[in-house]
Amino acid sequence: MKAVPNLYIISSVAGGGKSTIIQALLKENPEFYFSISCTTRDPRPGDEEGKTYYFLTIPEFQKKIADGEFYEWAEVHGNYYGTPKAPILDAIKEHRVALMDLDVQGAKSVKQLRPESVTIFIEPPSREIWIERLIRRGTDSKTSIEKRIENGIIELDEAPSFDYVVINDRLEDAITEVKAILCGTKS
Repeated sequence: MKAVPNLYIISSVAGGGKSTIIQALLKENPEFYFSISCTTRDPRPGDEEGKTYYFLTIPEFQKKIADGEFYEWAEVHGNYYGTPKAPILDAIKEHRVALMDLDVQGAKSVKQLRPESVTIFIEPPSREIWIERLIRRGTDSKTSIEKRIENGIIELDEAPSFDYVVINDRLEDAITEVKAILCGTKS
């Protein structure tokens, strides 16, 4: 499967399903390149160094910022997140489809730097269902959930600024719709 352009940014609120959708796409399409971000947050159950994130200390992260190693970076929910520059640029040079899993702030930053990139926002079917999913996943403290909800409400308001908005009501349908965008068959 070949898609042009070859840089796609997938965003959502915390708990919106973007990681699950991306994992399904990568399983079906091993030729896709997935950008693994760096973070200073603590690993969650199931996280694996170098597969879900590169886990860094704050001083390590700040050194990478100073050295210009990130394509984009931001402080989100009290932690730093950043996308290493070199692997993305290598994937694009190899004409591979590069997928980035970024928050709204990161998506805007990359879109400004690379206007040809395609942005996709995964939106929950309703705020109530989103909050229920966020709580049910059981990976965050009550304080973290409250902060994610507060930030998520602001992020949901940004959805119309994305090139595409996909409603994640039924996971299989959302995966199919995102795949159609990547294949250039959805207008």
